[in-house]
This record gives sequence, C-alpha cells and structure tokens, in this order.
Amino acid sequence: MTYQVINTIVVRSDAELSAAEAHGMATGMLCANQQAQSAEWLTELFRHAIPAADEDRSTLVHLFEETRNLLANDEFEFDLLLPDDENLLGDQVEALTCWCRGFLLGVGFTHTASDLSKEATEILKDIAEFTKLDIEAEGEEDESDFMEITEYMRSAVLLLCSELNKEGER
Repeated sequence: MTYQVINTIVVRSDAELSAAEAHGMATGMLCANQQAQSAEWLTELFRHAIPAADEDRSTLVHLFEETRNLLANDEFEFDLLLPDDENLLGDQVEALTCWCRGFLLGVGFTHTASDLSKEATEILKDIAEFTKLDIEAEGEEDESDFMEITEYMRSAVLLLCSELNKEGER
C-alpha cells in the first residue's frame, strides 16, 4: 500500500494529519495492544474529520490489519509508511517526524508509562526526540542519517511491540 494512496484518503477526509502520522498511530496502538481494533483507530483518526467513504475505510482497515500482521511476523518485514525516495528528503524527514508523533499518540491511547522497562522508556524518549528533527535536510550526510533513523525505528518498534505485549500476558 503506497503512502500516496493513504495520504489522499486522509487529506480528502480533512483528518488534520498525514498518512505517516495515521500509520504511526495505528502502529503505536498495535504495539501497545496487539488486540487493538481498527474501529478504535478510525475513531481517533476521524475524530474531527469528515467520515471516510466505505471504500476508503476498507483501504484503511486493510492497512491496519496489514500492519498488525507485519508486527507479529518474525520476518522483519515491518516498515514505516513514508513517502518514497522520489520525494524530497525534507518531505521524507517531515513525514518521519509525523510518523513518530502518531506512534507516541497510539501508544499513549492504550498504555501507561509507569510499568515500562528502562530500555522501553529509552526507546520512547528517542522517538520523542525524532519528532523534533530538522526538516531542512539535504545532501548525502542527511540522507544517510535519515536511513539510519528509519532502520533504528523499524527495530525499535518491533522490540517495543514485543516487550509491551509480553507485559499484557503476565
């Protein structure tokens, strides 16, 4: 599922956020609670927006369920929904900051910070710092940094998902 398809749906509904932030929110909700339902996510997504058409809702539910499956998969196939490399690096970095903000919101909807391990707390602090990245990125060094951060995020999200869902099993 492409970033542009999801972004068009979100923008058309005037949801006041991007596809990256919406996917971050879904991922955060699923990391904090593997049993989270797409209906909860859609409610938060369209809280102050025009309800999405049935076809658009179906596409979003598919994204949510695909994200659930990728997070549960041991193949390390999960990835952040961000604009592709054909977009300006600054736009990609801005989307990453939005994704991180959405992720923190999603985790916050379903999990309290009081029972997190030191490692999980550090990961969440890192993600909070990524919401402040300079979007005026350009050049090879910034591109390399961007790729490093997105790879870190992929690993961090999977680690956090594993830890938060272990806690629910206790």
